[in-house]
Amino acid sequence: MPLSRKDFIKLSGLTTLSSMAGLPDALEKNIRASQRLIKPKPLQKGDTLGLVAPGSPIYKKMDFDRMLLNLEALGFKLKLGKHVRDRYGYLAGRDEDRAEDLMKSFTDPEIDGIVCIRGGWGCNRILPLLDFQQIAEHPKFFMGFSDITSLHMAIQKKTGLVTFHGPVGKSEWTPFTTQSFKEVAWKGKRATYPVPDYSSSYIINEGKTKGKLLGGNLSVLVAMIGSGYLPDFNQSILFLEDVGESVYRIDRMLTQLKLAGILDQLSGFIFGKCTDCSAGANSLSLKQVFEDHIKPLGIPAYHGAMISHEDDNVTIPIGLKAEMDANKQIFRLTEAPVQL
Repeated sequence: MPLSRKDFIKLSGLTTLSSMAGLPDALEKNIRASQRLIKPKPLQKGDTLGLVAPGSPIYKKMDFDRMLLNLEALGFKLKLGKHVRDRYGYLAGRDEDRAEDLMKSFTDPEIDGIVCIRGGWGCNRILPLLDFQQIAEHPKFFMGFSDITSLHMAIQKKTGLVTFHGPVGKSEWTPFTTQSFKEVAWKGKRATYPVPDYSSSYIINEGKTKGKLLGGNLSVLVAMIGSGYLPDFNQSILFLEDVGESVYRIDRMLTQLKLAGILDQLSGFIFGKCTDCSAGANSLSLKQVFEDHIKPLGIPAYHGAMISHEDDNVTIPIGLKAEMDANKQIFRLTEAPVQL
C-alpha cells in the first residue's frame, strides 16, 4: 500500500534520527545545534563590549582612538582583545591570536557583547580554529560587517546563534546608523527597514515574501562556497552588498551563487549598495546583471537597501525571520532579535 504524505514525513524523520544515532558525539551535537535558533541578551548602557580584530587591523592610531571615543560615547565600557592592536601584514596578527581573542571574548564573563573593530580580510582563515560548541554555550551579541560575513555565516551554520550584520567599531556611527543599532540591539524591536528617499533604488521583481535573513558581503560569501561553513539557504531572504568591485565581477559572483544552487533556494533577494563598483567601457550595467540573474528567479527582489560600506548602515539580525515587500522596497522583522 502506498505511503501517505504524513506517513512519509514521519518515516523520514525516524530515518534521520536513526542515522544521526550512529554519528560521532561532536558531529551529532553540531547538527542538532544548527537546527535551533539562539538569541543573545540585549545590550544596554553600561555594558562591556569586547573589541576584537578577526580580520584586518586599524592602521592609524588616530582612527583607533577615535573608535574608542565613539563607542564610549554610546555608553559602553570597553575591553580590548589582547591582540587587537597586532599587525601581520594586512592581517591583525597571526591567525591563532585573532581566533584566541574572539574565543576569549565569548567565554569572558565580564564581556556582554562583541564588536569587531573592522573587516578587511582574514576571517575565513580562522574558521577552523574556532570552538563553535563554546560559542553556543556562551551566546553573546556579536556584530560587524564586510569580512565579518564569514563569521556570521559560520556561527549561524554551526550554532544557530543570531548575530548582527551592522557597524564595526571603526564605522562613522551617524545618527541613522546609531538609531538602527539601538532599535535592534538595545530595544529588541521588530525593526522595519525602509529605503529612504535619498537612496537610489529600484524593484527587480514585485511581490511579498517571508524567510530567514542571511547574507552580507557578496565577495566574502562566495569565497565560502564549498567550505562547509555556509548555512542552509532554503526559503531565506538573501541580502547582499559589496564595495570596489567591477560589474563583471558582480556578474561572476552571482553566476557562482547560481551554479552552486543557492539562488534557486531563495524566497527573496535584497541588494544594498555596491559602492565604487564601476561598469567601465563595454560593460553591462549592474541593473542588467540583476535582470539576468535575479529576475528569472521570479522571487520578490529589489536594489537600494541601506546595507553597504557607506556611512549610513542598518543593523540586521542573521538567521531571524522577516517579511519583505519588494513593491514598497521594505523588509521587517517578524520576531524580536534578542531575548526579551
